[in-house]
Parts: sequence; structure tokens; C-alpha cells
Amino acid sequence: MNSSRTTIITLLGLVLLALLVWGFWPRPVLVESAVAVHAPLSVTVEEEGQTRVKDRFIISAPVAGYLQRSALEVGDAVTQGQTLALLEPLPPEVLDPRSRARAEAQVAAAQASIKGAEQQVTAARAEAGFARSDHARKQELQGGSLVSQGELEQAATRSRTADARLRSAEFAVEVARYELQAAETALQYSFGSDVGVEQETVALRAPVASRVLQIHRESEGVVATGEPLLEIGDPAALEVAVDVLSADAVRIQPGSKVQLLRWGGPQALEAIVRTVEPTGFTHISALGVEEQRVWVIADLVSPRSDWEQLGDGYRVEARFILWHEDNVLQVPASALFRHDGDWAAFTIDDGKAHLVTVSTGHGSGLVTQILDGIEAGEHVILHPDDRIAEGVRVVEK
Repeated sequence: MNSSRTTIITLLGLVLLALLVWGFWPRPVLVESAVAVHAPLSVTVEEEGQTRVKDRFIISAPVAGYLQRSALEVGDAVTQGQTLALLEPLPPEVLDPRSRARAEAQVAAAQASIKGAEQQVTAARAEAGFARSDHARKQELQGGSLVSQGELEQAATRSRTADARLRSAEFAVEVARYELQAAETALQYSFGSDVGVEQETVALRAPVASRVLQIHRESEGVVATGEPLLEIGDPAALEVAVDVLSADAVRIQPGSKVQLLRWGGPQALEAIVRTVEPTGFTHISALGVEEQRVWVIADLVSPRSDWEQLGDGYRVEARFILWHEDNVLQVPASALFRHDGDWAAFTIDDGKAHLVTVSTGHGSGLVTQILDGIEAGEHVILHPDDRIAEGVRVVEK
């Protein structure tokens, strides 16, 4: 009995010891992993942009006038030289009773001025006739040496002066008649008067064959000089305008490839950067952060049949391809971390983690190019935490 009891106690102690050892024995860390592979890699910048017509023409009023109602609608095709709008002269003012009475008084005053000017003409004509007669008489007397040469010249001067006064009086009559005509016109051509005179119109014509993009003034009415009336342009000649951060703009070069995504069509469109504008502007983001941004302009190179539904001001997402290679050794960026001033990663070899220092190249944000330190086909640990160290046993999910 004692021997059996001792055996049982010994067995229980061994089992308990085994359980303690098993419980405190270091277990492998469960980790996520990925394989270093050769694959295409692109470095890109993605921003939202919009399409716009390259050459747009704003038709504005060259003079102040009364715009006739236009029959054009947005999207209508126009030919070169086609009349887009008609401007009539501004309608005359409406005469209220006081203004009409003032205009009638001005007419009466102009009539009186004519009569006064005519009387002055009569007086000037009589004075001129007397001066000419006196001059002629002294010319006869001077032939008999009865008057001096000086008196003859004075008579000639008085004759010429009288003739000039006569002509001036006659011109004053003409001026008074024109003033009467102006006063009568102001009274006659009022907004409420039907004068039955055909009015001149100014025709605004299309400079090029295009389509109507926007109509600023559709209804008739008075417009000022320089007021925009409508915009025209060719929707088939589109460009893409994208505002990017200035830090990204310095990496984009004219001629860079652009992919236009999520514009509504089934496939991505291809474009080429035409220009990066040399000046930036300040933009306040949705979070209230000031950003310096730059406009980048790209031209579509995909066939017109692929994007014929695109129009002016449509939203697109532009992906600028800054660098690309088809065969690059790469690992997920989440496998890399800084260690002693260098980039490092944990590889998995025979179920254990091994710390390796790596040299990196280009990165897309999700994956990074590996230049040295990791070979193709090796497994790397993703998101390594403080439980991972050199020689730690790991188990891949």
C-alpha cells in the first residue's frame, strides 16, 4: 500500500511538473507575413481634378444697349460667323410731366433764339452793305486823289469786317436751328412715343465653330458695356486641370503620363502632362489647414470615342505616374521599420525571426523597392511589434 501510494504521488508530481513546464515554456508568436516578390512597381500621385474646354470665348457687349432675347440654349452648335445676339440702342427716357414741360420750354427758347439770330443777320447785312458802298465810293475818289491811301484801306477793312460779322450772324442762325432740332428731338423721341423709325442693331457673331457652354443673359434687357452674355467653346477639345500640393508638383514634369480614374467610364483614360504652372496659390483644406497648391494641366491622348460623354467641368481622379518599372523586388511597406538609423525588417527562417538590414529604393506607399538585404521568395513579418526579436519563434497565420 505504501509503495503504491508513493508511486501515485510521484506520478502526480511529474504530471504537475510537466504542466508547469508546458505552461511557462515560450510559445511561438502568431504573425502576419508576406513574400518578397518581383512585380511591377509605380510611384504615383493621385489628386482630384476636372475637365475644361481648352479655348473658351466669352461673348460680351461691345457697347451699352438693349439685348434681344436669344433662342440659343446650352449645348447648341454654332458656326463661325453665326449671329449669337443682337443689341438695339438704349430706349429713350420716359418724360414725366415736369420733364415734358421743361422740354417744351427748351423748344420755345430755341425758336426765340432763331428769331433773335435772324434779326442780327438783318442788322449785319445792312452794316455790310453800307461798308461795301463806302469802300466803293472812296475807291472812285482815290482815283482823283481826293482821299488818301490810308482812308481807302480803312474803308476796305471796315467792309471785310462787316462781311465777316454777317457770316457769323448767319452761322448763329444755323446753330439756333440745330438747337431747336435737338430740343424737338428730346421732346419727340421719348419711350412712350411711337416714332416709327427703324432702329440700328449690333450683331454679335461667333468667332469660331463651337458649342454654347453657358448663357449669362437669356432674357432681353439693358446691358452695360463689357457685360458677358454667353460663353462658347469646343467640348471635343478638352484638357484636365488638377491642383496638387506644391511638394508633389516639383516631382511632376511635362510629358509625364497620367491615368484618369473614376470618371464614369468603364476604363481608365490616358493623358500627358502639358504644363506645370509656375505659380501656386493658397488653399484651405476641409480640416482648416493652409496648403500651397499648383495647377497641373494635362491633355487627353485616349481616342475621342472613349470619352465622348465627358464635358466641360466634369470631375476626374488623376493619377500621375512619376516612376515605373515592370520587374522590381518589393515587400509591403508595413514590414519595414527604422533600426539604428537604417531600414530593417524581420524575415522568417526555420520558424524563427531574423533581423536584417535592408536598402530601399522607390516606394508607392503600400509597397517598397528592396535593393539589398532580402532575396526574392523570403517571408517577411508584417507590422512587427515589441514581442518580435532576433531568434523569437513565430508562426505565420
